[in-house]
Amino acid sequence: MEDLEQSRVRPEFYRQQLDDLAAIGLDWDGEVVRQTDRRPRYDAALGRLIEAQRTYPCFCSRRDIREAGEAPHGQPGRYPGTCRSLTATEVAAKLAAGRTPALRLDAKAALASYHDELLGELAGAVDDVVLQRNDGMPSYNLVVVIDDEAQDIDLVVRGSDLALPTLAQVYLGQLLGYRRPRYAHVPLVFGPTGNRLAKRDGAVTLDDRREVGESPLDVVSFLAHSLGLCEANERVWPADLVGSFDLGQIPREPLTLGASYLAGERSTPR
Repeated sequence: MEDLEQSRVRPEFYRQQLDDLAAIGLDWDGEVVRQTDRRPRYDAALGRLIEAQRTYPCFCSRRDIREAGEAPHGQPGRYPGTCRSLTATEVAAKLAAGRTPALRLDAKAALASYHDELLGELAGAVDDVVLQRNDGMPSYNLVVVIDDEAQDIDLVVRGSDLALPTLAQVYLGQLLGYRRPRYAHVPLVFGPTGNRLAKRDGAVTLDDRREVGESPLDVVSFLAHSLGLCEANERVWPADLVGSFDLGQIPREPLTLGASYLAGERSTPR
């Protein structure tokens, strides 16, 4: 459970996620692990990186970074390195002025690469990602690497929008001496506007689908059909697909859900 963002965490959210997984036929091994219980592990890994001089304080706001990316020769989405070369005197002055920094990875312009099960070989420069936010909370890019190592994860499957950010995670794993898992970045699901599917698009949650008359089995079967794992009129649970599932057969194109389907009318995905 990714629950480090305590201001957004509620007990009912835990229950809802686990209930939804169980409803569509997915289970898990052992007790559910919460990131808040792993804080000492995250802090220890960050301490190792600080000791190895692979971090630096960053005082930039999101606006600073966005504007730098929009400038001539800027690289949108990447940290421009503004605070990388601050002197100790400059850092002390900002701290004295009441500025609280985040901590960034000092990638030292390193290159990283990995093989993606769907996208092939990916390589590029490692971004100086945030490792600890300015509120003292460890960042996603750090904790996900530690979580995968702690739980012996051997295959990470997630959306294709995270394929390039994974380069920094691969590099972090190398710095920390971790075994590298395999990665597969799958196509996203889009709504009728051509943007990534969101709650504003209509009936997208399991409860929403129940309200328009679909059962969890209907939802699973619909998703399986969209991946070419069953016929349109078949009804299947995840357990029915284990024997025939092949990661290499996953479609390479995004799934687009139309307005009629999201309004509760059954239609074939495209």
